[in-house]
Amino acid sequence: MRIQTALIGLALYASPALAQEPAEPEVWARLPTPVTNNAVAAIERDGRLMAYSFAGLHAGKTWRDVTADAYACDLDARTCREINGLPDGVGRLASIAVTVRDQIYVFGGYTVAEDGSERSTPEVWRFDPASETYSHATDMPVPVDDTVALAFQDRYIYLVSGWHDTDNVELVQVYDVEEDRWFEATPFPGAPVFGHAGSLSSSGQILICGGTAVIPPEIIGGRRSFVATADCYQADIGQDPARLDWREYRAPDIGAIYRGVLVEASGNAVYLIGGSDNAYNYDGIGYNGEPTEPRASILRSGDCRPASAWWMSRQLAANDRMDIRAVVRRGADYFVLGGMGPGQSVSDAVIRYSPAQLPTVTLPCPID
Repeated sequence: MRIQTALIGLALYASPALAQEPAEPEVWARLPTPVTNNAVAAIERDGRLMAYSFAGLHAGKTWRDVTADAYACDLDARTCREINGLPDGVGRLASIAVTVRDQIYVFGGYTVAEDGSERSTPEVWRFDPASETYSHATDMPVPVDDTVALAFQDRYIYLVSGWHDTDNVELVQVYDVEEDRWFEATPFPGAPVFGHAGSLSSSGQILICGGTAVIPPEIIGGRRSFVATADCYQADIGQDPARLDWREYRAPDIGAIYRGVLVEASGNAVYLIGGSDNAYNYDGIGYNGEPTEPRASILRSGDCRPASAWWMSRQLAANDRMDIRAVVRRGADYFVLGGMGPGQSVSDAVIRYSPAQLPTVTLPCPID
């Protein structure tokens, strides 16, 4: 839980499309056990698409159920198996993973103690899918969890904003895989957030949407609050990887976004898959005390510059998911490993979505 003191994702892999494209989401495979709030990344090995899940929360949803376990899923064979977990054996939530140069990097997360106290973890684990072994990369200068990890030029990994121990940070921390070192980029311009969604195009354009901001108390001695936001920002990466030219990104009123995933689609667009519109603790109960439910739609972006552009809402009939860090893309298909479903249930399902086949509702952009 984000402590209310006085005064609470993205890895992408693309490869050729599968032969079938069902209109409705389907259970594609099963993890060995239900898990949510897990870090997910993928890689193609020997012509097969392999997806990996690291750490997270098991079905009991208490501090005892925070895990360091890991799983490997062969999405062609539609099978999943347990592999060696994170090497320090420390269970953590809200880690993030991304694939660069045929290695998977797992960043941060936070631990939960029996008394409810939390600590952001600094470790960066480098996972080699060929040998299924780990090595320790240089720790994060400022440990963050509930962040996004965006890979650029198969070398740089951008961690944008996120939570550090007791509050959000505006930092953009960049890990250079080639030199095993960290540097800072231009800070995030909006209110710092955790649980936001992000994507990064091959041309170097970052899009960050949603997340949860910390709202100071209205009176001295009051409690701060956590509110999910709908704000979006874009940035272009220039020749200097440390310089980001941030600007506000205008979108229609699609509601707040928390722990969903932005992932590239065709035509320079992105899909927003999963998540919820209410900020919640790791058990799925909102900071406002209300049980949280996942979104029942997939959103495809246009750009609201000019105002004639639009977003599309594709309605799901089943298998909505929240509490997800990343999806795995193969052509027109998108796979979610685990996550939290209706009724805050922790899932063992690997779900395949084919958004292009779903019914569409057009959402107009705001009028100035």
